[in-house]
Amino acid sequence: MQQEKRQNTAIAKSAGTVGIAVMCSRVLGLVREQIFAAMFGAGFAYDAFVVAFRIPNLLRDLFGEGALSAAFVTIFSRYDAGKSQEETWRLASNVLVFFAIVLSLLTLLGIFLAGPLVSLLAPGFAEVAGKAELTATLTMIMLPFLIFISLAAVVMGMLNTKGRFFVPAMASSFFNLGSIIGGVSLALILPRFGQPAIVGMAIGTLIGGILQLGVQLPALVKTGFRFLPHLDLKDPGLHSILKLMVPATIGLSATQINIFVNTSFAASCPEGSVSWLNYAFRLVQLPIGLFGVAFAIAVMPLLARQAAQKDVPAIRTTVVSSLTMVFCLTIPATAGLILLAEPIIRLIFEHGAFTALDTVATAQTLTLYAIGLFAYSANKILVPAFYAINNTRYPVIASFMAVAANILIITLTIDAFQHRAIALSTSCTMFLNFLFLSAVLYWKIGGYALDALFRGLGKILVATCCMSLLLFAARQILAGLLAGGLLPQLLATLLLIVLAASVYALVLHWLKLAELTEIVAKIRAKFDK
Repeated sequence: MQQEKRQNTAIAKSAGTVGIAVMCSRVLGLVREQIFAAMFGAGFAYDAFVVAFRIPNLLRDLFGEGALSAAFVTIFSRYDAGKSQEETWRLASNVLVFFAIVLSLLTLLGIFLAGPLVSLLAPGFAEVAGKAELTATLTMIMLPFLIFISLAAVVMGMLNTKGRFFVPAMASSFFNLGSIIGGVSLALILPRFGQPAIVGMAIGTLIGGILQLGVQLPALVKTGFRFLPHLDLKDPGLHSILKLMVPATIGLSATQINIFVNTSFAASCPEGSVSWLNYAFRLVQLPIGLFGVAFAIAVMPLLARQAAQKDVPAIRTTVVSSLTMVFCLTIPATAGLILLAEPIIRLIFEHGAFTALDTVATAQTLTLYAIGLFAYSANKILVPAFYAINNTRYPVIASFMAVAANILIITLTIDAFQHRAIALSTSCTMFLNFLFLSAVLYWKIGGYALDALFRGLGKILVATCCMSLLLFAARQILAGLLAGGLLPQLLATLLLIVLAASVYALVLHWLKLAELTEIVAKIRAKFDK
């Protein structure tokens, strides 16, 4: 029991450290989106940017940050636990050189095929004069982002395995800073030379990728890392990473097919649909990043270590504790986003070129995305658990099931709901993924404490209901302020968020949720010192 408490506290502490850094990044990300909304609104230029940026992002998730990061952390953790430091760093250097070469070749191929890629991803853009051409130009500018962001993910994996979480989590803040400062500066300068302002934002994205990699390197050197430039294609560690990456890449390819399908459908909807979907998803990414990604980053090295030691009981405990903590944070966030979607969108985005119509359309989309928030975040915990037990087949199956479900749901609902059908389908497929993965993991590790999980979930749902009732009543009372000027909107929204969070925390504390009690006790102990 004491070991379980210490483990919960360790996970919460690591996730909290990551969460603070991710919060900085997500806030800067929102500032970045505010700038896009004010400068470009929802339409021609921003639609083109979103689709162009999606192409390196598809490749990043497919070959780089997703499959590479998970596979690398698994093998690197084994080397770190069982081999000499020289062998461990030699593997890391070999991986960096190998993937720098592979990703550079992929980037060059993508630049050469930019036009056909845009036509494939967003065929509807060809119907608007100049839109497909602008998207292709932006794609060519942003494709090298793939190299820097993928190598940054490898460096992050090394730092996390060495117990360094804050710096790599903060690195994405520098991506946003580079995008904001470099992008806005160039967006103001380039029109004087006959280039669209959105081109400046594309170059800013590339600057941000370079910064995200560069800012982690000093911390990596402090861990003792010494870069040994060499390429050994026969390295067994590299082979192990590639073997793990194959099923992971196949699984992630299903996710990318979903993104491709979603983008293609969105591009065929009225102009602005791609932008509304992107603004809404950016907002829902805030709690996903804070809770799902933060816990996943904290849990992945721990699960890999427990799996290397063949400590199955510890894996079960880690999975239940992590899922409970994620539910504790994402379920109330879902309720809050649904009840406050329109006030939040109006406050953050309705300035400059972003209109009241854009606010309504984005808020409707955000509500539908929010429904799947808990499942999306929980999957961030479940997938690394499969990597840890060296069983990547089932996440692959889940991903392809999600593709079929996604295409079916969108096809049945796109005529009635237009762009909203895509958000609805995303939430539904995430929920189906969660059900499948949690059931299979339960079977594969010989069960985990469902009674503890459901007991915690019941307390979370009671506290969320209390919070939602109060939030609904308070929103009616403050309706005048929420529809007023910027300052009244800000004060009313902050008041509602603080009130909702306070009520939720008090009810949950009264119900004695074990994970929350341990975190509160840890905080109190720090202040009592």
